[in-house]
Formats: sequence, structure tokens, C-alpha cells
Amino acid sequence: MEAEEQVWILKTLQGDHEAFARLVTRYERQVYNLAYRMLGNAEDAEDAAQETFLRAYTALPSFQMGRKFSSWLLSIAANLCVDLLRRRRFAWLSLEDLSFRLAAPAEDPDRSVLRQEEAGRIQRLLDRLPEKYRLLVILRYWYDLSYEEIASTTGLSLGAVKTRLHRARCMLARAIEEEEVCTAEAPVG
Repeated sequence: MEAEEQVWILKTLQGDHEAFARLVTRYERQVYNLAYRMLGNAEDAEDAAQETFLRAYTALPSFQMGRKFSSWLLSIAANLCVDLLRRRRFAWLSLEDLSFRLAAPAEDPDRSVLRQEEAGRIQRLLDRLPEKYRLLVILRYWYDLSYEEIASTTGLSLGAVKTRLHRARCMLARAIEEEEVCTAEAPVG
């Protein structure tokens, strides 16, 4: 954890609301993006991000200073989103929609179409994964968390994280092979 963050946490624990506002400013985009990917729309993601920071503020006295703050915060966000998904059965965000919204305005139209097609393919592959594997893949490959950080974030053992990610990669590899076979066998029209 950065020394600056540690100071902000200690000041927040002493009642300095401005210090917590700095933490929010630093991590609001990461928390929002995670919630957006998991919940599928901006309004729900905004609500989840706000709830995440509220829960973090309330739970801050139990935060262990040796732990990475971003992992702790993302674990709160991930758990909240999983709970919301289970309760409300929200559809997952289409990466196709996300790539369209995030495409640079000056981007070449051909490149934008290719990006959307690839994002759609990735989303279809992710949709084939059970939820318990999907979350780990998102944390590992979108947020670049280490196995240890994922274990800390999800509350799983390190062995369970490694096993589930291995299984997820195998499932994705099979899905890619199936998709390629189907594409190769499709009649050209």
C-alpha cells in the first residue's frame, strides 16, 4: 500500500472526511468499471459504486493496514455486485456495447467494427463460463490482479483461485475450438 493511502486511511479513521474523499477520487473509476462490467448498466453501476464506498467507509476500522487497499475495496465491490446479480438476476454487460461506447471518436470505422466484433466474441465466450469462474477471469485479465489478490478479494483460498482459473482457461479454450470448428464448417454464402 502506498504511504499516501495509509495516511488517508489513518486520517479517515480520525474523522477526516476529506481524506476519505481522496480515496474515493483515486478509486472511483476502478470500482465503477468493475460494477459496470458485472451489472450491465450505468445507473446500477453508479449505485453499486456509491454503496461500495459507503460500505468501505463503515468497514474501514476493520481494514488491515498490511493489506492492499485497492484489493480490499474491489472485494467489497465484487461481493456487492455478485449479491445484486443473484438477487435481481441482471444480464451481463455486452462487451460489444462497451467497446462501441469506448471507441475513440476519431477511430477508423473499420478498426471500430473489428474491435466490436472481437469484444462480442469475448463476451460470448465469457457468457459460457459459470459465474464463479467468470468473476475470477474478469479480476485476473481485466484488472490484472495477482492470484493472491484475487484470493484476498474473493475470500477463496489461493489453491481454489488457481484451480478455478485453470478450469476457466480450459473451458475458454474448448469454447474457442468449438467456435472455430463451427466457423470453418459454416457454408460460404
